[in-house]
Amino acid sequence: MVSTVHNTDVKQKDAGCALVVAVTARAVFDAGTGDVYGMGVAFPLLQSLQKVNERLLEKNPAEKLLFDVVLIATDSQQQSSRIISSTSHYGLEVGRFCFSSREDLVETLLVNKVHLFLSTDRDEALQASHKGVLSALLGRQEAPSEPLRVMLCGDAVVRPDSDPAPASRRAAQSFSARLGEMRGRFGAAGSPLSIVLVTSSGGSESCGAALQALRSRGLGVDEAYCLAGAPRGPILSLLRPHFLLGDGVIDLED
Repeated sequence: MVSTVHNTDVKQKDAGCALVVAVTARAVFDAGTGDVYGMGVAFPLLQSLQKVNERLLEKNPAEKLLFDVVLIATDSQQQSSRIISSTSHYGLEVGRFCFSSREDLVETLLVNKVHLFLSTDRDEALQASHKGVLSALLGRQEAPSEPLRVMLCGDAVVRPDSDPAPASRRAAQSFSARLGEMRGRFGAAGSPLSIVLVTSSGGSESCGAALQALRSRGLGVDEAYCLAGAPRGPILSLLRPHFLLGDGVIDLED
């Protein structure tokens, strides 16, 4: 059974234009005593998403291409009333809360037309990804709250389409294109949204081809790194992206 509660404290986003991002409550809040939960590893992520929305609305009060955040709770140990009150306490811009069992997780994501699902639980992320919901695994270390830094794995997101292309790749390419459109609302400097491209294999030609492919879809990047077979861990530790988009679920701790 799935229970959905709309947050009346925030203005609801345009369902046809917004990018719906679902995050698990256990990633946003740490369990603790008292009426308010502590801040979890994904807390700065929600602040970053909120900051992007605020800056977009500053530029254009009628802007509809915004992040619509959904908080998903499948942990029976986290009380729904405390999750809602904690969200209000911290002033987080969450559009709605969904409470369900782990077995109903995918149904919850599909019913809410989620474009991106973020979790610290690999099994949850894989379960959603296998059903065609773009999913990313959150790292165990907090990323800075600003700017929102999204890393694209060029080897997967930019890979030429097969016939038919896997659902996870189609979802990643569609989301990254919308993200690029959002990034285009800001100038080169001082943007609250930063897109980083990383190619793990191949040389500079591979990275150049990835950049060209992204630009052909209207997606520019702020930084690009060609690892040429080197491990991804050091660059992840340096840049500390909020999440990494690729073909399937990729661990930020790699």
